[in-house]
Amino acid sequence: YSISTYLAASIGALTVTGSLLAFAKLQGLMSGKSLSFPGQRPLLALLALSLVGGMWRYIGTSAINVLYFGTAVSAVLGWIVAGQVGGADMPVVITLLNSASGWALTAEGFVLSNTLLTVVGALIGSSGAILSAMMCTAMNRTLLDVLGIMRKPAGAFSCTIDGECKVTEPDSVGMLLQQAKKVVIVPGYGIAVSKGQYVLAEIIEALTKQGTDVRVAIHPVAGRMPGQLNVLLAEAGIPYDKVFEMDELNEPGDWKDVDVALVVGANDTVNSLAEDDPASPIAGMPVIRVWKAKKCIVMKRSMGVGYAALENPVFYNDNTDMLLGDAKVRLEDVRDRLR
Repeated sequence: YSISTYLAASIGALTVTGSLLAFAKLQGLMSGKSLSFPGQRPLLALLALSLVGGMWRYIGTSAINVLYFGTAVSAVLGWIVAGQVGGADMPVVITLLNSASGWALTAEGFVLSNTLLTVVGALIGSSGAILSAMMCTAMNRTLLDVLGIMRKPAGAFSCTIDGECKVTEPDSVGMLLQQAKKVVIVPGYGIAVSKGQYVLAEIIEALTKQGTDVRVAIHPVAGRMPGQLNVLLAEAGIPYDKVFEMDELNEPGDWKDVDVALVVGANDTVNSLAEDDPASPIAGMPVIRVWKAKKCIVMKRSMGVGYAALENPVFYNDNTDMLLGDAKVRLEDVRDRLR
């Protein structure tokens, strides 16, 4: 059982430190920028070789100090690998760590001769791996690119944004929605934090009753976990036929007759830099093209950057107005204006 023991300890340590770092980034306890320092890749290669060498040594000796060594190396490796992932890619890291925890459980099942642990761990590990691959495909990225292993080193990114940010009020937003014939709503993690999905459901119901064509567009990596927003919207009673995946509602022609795009608590998933600037850290990532609507309203707590730590030019467009404040409170204000 030497191999299973070593793998269980190593994968477990990597999962713990990687999860702690992901938590810190998502909670805003540390910057969402990718971790980078001189000699990073040689260090990663050295840690990986040390981990493999430690396993070879442990198989031959079963020495506890070798197991401790492998666990420590894995912990450092998990911290660095998770750290070099940008904040916008954290949902992929979460599913990958979830997969790793499953494989650690499988290894423990072999050590304890427990079939249940082995089977359950294999299910968790394989489902997490499949989900990670699906998310990478949806983001037009490879897993090695997301983890920063095959990514080319990049210098400091900066962009020049033209225009001014215009702040609006709930009454104006309510009036726009009342006059609109077609509205596309794009929720993000902000609506989950504020628990505003129930108020959003009331707004959709009110708009539908007045004859407005209302649709909800969901980005594949919106929220902290894939599918999180779908569950929240279903929980609030929003009809399934009004919820669309990004690929179903993101062609230029889909936006020609959209009078209002209402962004609620989203940032990186509607950032036009992904399409307009090849040098951007999120270049190539599919985003929802809310800026192509006739009018774009963005609800955010503040003008702060998202997890990718990038400014969003959409906020400064002529057809964009910002409605700042807690998403739930602002949605309630808009709902009251619609009544």
